[in-house]
Amino acid sequence: MTERQGLVVYVHHLKQAKSLRKYGHVHYISKRLKYVVLYCDQDQIENAKQKMNKLPFVKEILESYRPFLKTEFENSKPDKAKEYDYKIGL
Repeated sequence: MTERQGLVVYVHHLKQAKSLRKYGHVHYISKRLKYVVLYCDQDQIENAKQKMNKLPFVKEILESYRPFLKTEFENSKPDKAKEYDYKIGL
């Protein structure tokens, strides 16, 4: 399976948001805040960012740090109140 990473692309106008499909999989388009969340392969991130920065309607591109974060937590203690609720069946 290929490793994928998210990119948040802020745009001036949403008319051109559909044209970002050729750089990756468009996951979400925010109409109010005018940004597009798209996913592409990690080995193509730099190439896609360079091409998208040249587009006139792109303001800023941010990378997601999720693939680099540790998602396995250690020593997490459950809350006593929640544990009691689970036993009761709430």
